[in-house]
Amino acid sequence: MKRETNRKIAASELLLNADGSIYHLNLRPEELADTVILVGDPGRVAMIAKYMTAIEFTKQSREFVSTTGMYKGKRITVLSSGIGTDNIDIVMNELDAVANIDFNTREIKKRKKKLTLVRIGTSGALQPDIPLGSFVLSHISIGCDGLVNWYANRDNVTEKSMEEALVRHMNWDANLPRPYLVKNSERLIKAFKRKTVKGMTISAPGFFGPQGRVLRLGLAMPDMNKKFESFSAKGYRITNYEMEGSAIAGLAHQLGHDAITVCCIIANRYRKEAITDYHPYIDKLIRLVLDTLVTLDKKRQNKSK
Repeated sequence: MKRETNRKIAASELLLNADGSIYHLNLRPEELADTVILVGDPGRVAMIAKYMTAIEFTKQSREFVSTTGMYKGKRITVLSSGIGTDNIDIVMNELDAVANIDFNTREIKKRKKKLTLVRIGTSGALQPDIPLGSFVLSHISIGCDGLVNWYANRDNVTEKSMEEALVRHMNWDANLPRPYLVKNSERLIKAFKRKTVKGMTISAPGFFGPQGRVLRLGLAMPDMNKKFESFSAKGYRITNYEMEGSAIAGLAHQLGHDAITVCCIIANRYRKEAITDYHPYIDKLIRLVLDTLVTLDKKRQNKSK
């Protein structure tokens, strides 16, 4: 498990700005809601914020744009991560630090806060029967990026038997990072599964070669997409590509948060089709996520009465 002692965390490890905010995200503890919607594109923050009221702030630090406000009585933070799991390493660790580290004492809080994290993304389908404009919910995320492997006890949060089966099925190239498979939050899967496609989603560490696209450079595993398409285990098949969800799922498990990724399918790699203007579909997905989070919160409140 992660180290949790009363040690003071050094300034070189927990970087804070002069205003008391976390270094990259530029967020202070009082600015972070317990529910966070993550998007890759900074411009997508405004698409969500237009449905919110009582906006507390909007700020930008590099590709990290954030805002906190209310939607139908629920306080929500919206944050852009930029592209890739390397950015997610920053986002997840800094969000957890804002929630669970005392910035004054630089010590980990004894009472931990559990965040609810929902990533809204775009994605390419790998199966012919997944239509353009549909929403795939990542029940399981496959990390081909290697990020979770850098942290201790990665086997405690991964689906080891499925991982081994995938490595055998793919005849995995030893020069590539070992894939890891992580189950997303059961609570969030239950909340979102009715209006989404059941997904096992690959998070690729790039847009071209790591997703099987060939321009001028060849691939280490030329038949990778066909093998991904034909893999199945425990009632799951690989459904789609994106670039952040596996790191969100893996680090959320390690840190004790609930996380899920839901993506709008804007391309079908099998059928070689794509949507030119996918913004109406993203807008529909945003409204679905916001309303589902409100419903989930109301159910929680009713149970606590």
